[in-house]
Amino acid sequence: MTDTTWKRELTIAAAMLGFGLFVLPFAIYVVGQQLIGEYDPSAGVGSLYEHIWTDFLSLAAPAWILIVGPYVTVQLIRGIRRVWRRKRAVIPVTE
Repeated sequence: MTDTTWKRELTIAAAMLGFGLFVLPFAIYVVGQQLIGEYDPSAGVGSLYEHIWTDFLSLAAPAWILIVGPYVTVQLIRGIRRVWRRKRAVIPVTE
């Protein structure tokens, strides 16, 4: 891998992990408020962040799936796209 490839991969990983750590929990909080309503009046978005980050640091699987999920999804999409492009690029040889 070239230096620019490593930089691109690290940028993608950092962006997706940042999304999983900061944006996704807030989105879950807002959607939960709209669909379910107030769960606990004393618990706000900060409490949700605290629970997710604490569970992440204590290696709880749901928190890891939530935080790493965006990166894994991007990598799956990239892999599927790469396989699809290779299949379309193969031209059968007929004689």
